[in-house]
Amino acid sequence: MCAKWEDSIKGRKLHPESLMMGYGYKPEWSEGSLKSPIFQTSTFVFKTAEEGKAFFEVAYGLRKANEGEGIGLIYSRLNNPDLEILEDRLSLWDGAEAAAAFKSGMAAISTTMWAYLRPGDVLLYSRPIYGGTDHLANFVLPEFGITPIDFDCRDTINSIEARLTRDAPGKRVGLILIETPANPTNDLIDIAMGTELARRHSTDDHKVPVAVDNTFLGPVFQRPLDHGADIVIYSATKFIGGHSDLIAGAALGSEEMMAPVRAMRTFLGTMVGPWTGWLLLRSLETLSLRMTRQAANAARVAEFLRDHDKVLNLHYLGHLDAGHPQFELFKRQCLGSGSMIAFEIPGGEPAAFRFLNALRMVHLAVSLGGTESLAEHPASMTHADVGREEKDRLGVTDGLVRISIGVEHPDDLILDIGQALDAV
Repeated sequence: MCAKWEDSIKGRKLHPESLMMGYGYKPEWSEGSLKSPIFQTSTFVFKTAEEGKAFFEVAYGLRKANEGEGIGLIYSRLNNPDLEILEDRLSLWDGAEAAAAFKSGMAAISTTMWAYLRPGDVLLYSRPIYGGTDHLANFVLPEFGITPIDFDCRDTINSIEARLTRDAPGKRVGLILIETPANPTNDLIDIAMGTELARRHSTDDHKVPVAVDNTFLGPVFQRPLDHGADIVIYSATKFIGGHSDLIAGAALGSEEMMAPVRAMRTFLGTMVGPWTGWLLLRSLETLSLRMTRQAANAARVAEFLRDHDKVLNLHYLGHLDAGHPQFELFKRQCLGSGSMIAFEIPGGEPAAFRFLNALRMVHLAVSLGGTESLAEHPASMTHADVGREEKDRLGVTDGLVRISIGVEHPDDLILDIGQALDAV
């Protein structure tokens, strides 16, 4: 596919919201079709044997691509037009040089880990974190000789360094993984702190990458690459997909940092399929509209919950004020508050379950970022296999409920949440 696209008019750069409608695709390629067709094919026909040889040389790194030469279409495990267009458009939101689409968010996370972690390495990661990532870090990676060491929003560089010295003396930091805002508490982790840690532990032979799971806010309300991150990771199932009808993931960064990830994806076979890629192209056209409406709805719901007598410890980024220890970080790192809300209901799991069971319009389901509002109980669902002591330390209590606010009318959301709190 062509590497250059018109992204400006009269020298003025167009915004991602506009470029989502056509960037990376030309209608003349497909009989004038306004939208890219679904390239539902496993393999592609070469014009000549020489062309096939050249495509494989570049794809397998046998030689460097010539100027203007990309990876030709070979086989859909390597590349596919729907995915190339998707990755071109995804890159625009974060200002990335390269992107890779995956079969799921966990595929994006695990493939990035396998690309950069080796036996004997340390994975330095933030907590709380998505339950699947937590399980991978603490139960799977140690079987391969990789040591997970966690930190949270209260840690400083000095306290993290002390933990590394105590728990992994002499070991190489292979990767720093940050999830911010954290799932499910909305705790913010300082990306710039992560990049400074990476700088301290990088050598001439090994640059420590900083990967940021940007699922909760991105790509509309947070741009980790602007704050020094090397790789941005998404569960594209969530806001990017946005309709609760697909499973996908994505990773983005510089050409240099993404090259090992893309190579690992090729041989793990974790690339997303063309049908899902096409659905994601559809979703990108309304991404900003959806996330902006969801954030506005969340602000209304959070205001209702702020002073409710059955709500404790409301976790909502829009209510951080100048006196909060994370306020300055929020102003520096985030472009908006997003639409994720968590709060504790007095009475533990029984009270939280009464609330969840009483919801009539908000759906009781895991996942987030869809057009419909979803509520779940992290301690017994998404974070079920995190230890009890660790849950308590991180604020994932038995009374905590997480809600992903959708695009419904905010008055109706408040009505439903209010009547469900009455049931408690």
